Parts: sequence; C-alpha cells; structure tokens
Amino acid sequence: MKGLSILAAFLGGAAVGAACGILFAPEKGSETREKIMEQIRKRGIKLSKKEMESLVDDIADELQPAND
Repeated sequence: MKGLSILAAFLGGAAVGAACGILFAPEKGSETREKIMEQIRKRGIKLSKKEMESLVDDIADELQPAND
C-alpha cells in the first residue's frame, strides 16, 4: 500500500506541475483554458460545458498569485 501512496503522490504532483506550466505559459487565457479542458477530457472526466468551465476557472484561480 505504501508504494501506491508514493505513486499517487507522484502522479498528483506531476498533474499540478503540468497545470502550473500551462497556466503560466505566455498564451492567451482562452487558449490556456482550452488546453486545460482538452487534458481533462483526455483523462476521461466527463462534465457539461458549464461544469468544465467552472472547474477550469477554479484551477486558474488557485494557481494565480494573490493580488495584495
């Protein structure tokens, strides 16, 4: 079970790293959001367009630096 935990942590970290890389890339926000939606679909997560946009917005908000 410990091996599974390590693997899950590694995969989770890789996913967060990839999301950060995509969000901080020098592209338009709309292009970035499309890429995130595409990656979510590739992983077999099926959501309505509204749910998908909400999830993408939540991810983007979490990864943007806070404005003080």
